[in-house]
Amino acid sequence: MTEIASAGQLRMSYARAALAIVPLILFLGIASGVLSGSGDGNPWFADLAKPAATPPGWAFPVVWSILYVLIGLAFAAVVIARGAPGRGLAVGLFVVQLALNLAWSPIFFAGHRVAIAFGVILLMILFTIATILAFARVRRRAAWAMLPYLAWLCFAAWLNHRIDVMNPDAAALAPGRGSTQVEL
Repeated sequence: MTEIASAGQLRMSYARAALAIVPLILFLGIASGVLSGSGDGNPWFADLAKPAATPPGWAFPVVWSILYVLIGLAFAAVVIARGAPGRGLAVGLFVVQLALNLAWSPIFFAGHRVAIAFGVILLMILFTIATILAFARVRRRAAWAMLPYLAWLCFAAWLNHRIDVMNPDAAALAPGRGSTQVEL
């Protein structure tokens, strides 16, 4: 016997990793959005001028849920690739881009810092590209699974930028951030 593990054992290892990783990433992504008050239910966000290409409010949680599942599956494939050259770097890059992802909603929706959020999403794109390249060296399919996420990040960055341009006073629209003076 020359195999370290059978194909069935490898599939089970992947399934176990995916059953732990995918729900964790999905939970973290949803928690970041919910705790930040993201979406159309946010009065500040509802008051912002948005580009015509902005998807309807229901599309964001659907798309993000699908993307979190995809990147979780990709990450699980890399996590189980013990001994693969570059695995540690790939895992590290993934963790950094995920941390940036989880930071974006609090900065944008809760902090009302549209320009800073744009900088964060640009960093997220750069780290996601680096993650995809690192994943490709470990598990090619994992890299392919990250591409829809990268495409959505690019679209989200464009939306973020357009909202920033269209709302130069976005932070002032936030309740409680304006003047405490009452005009009579």
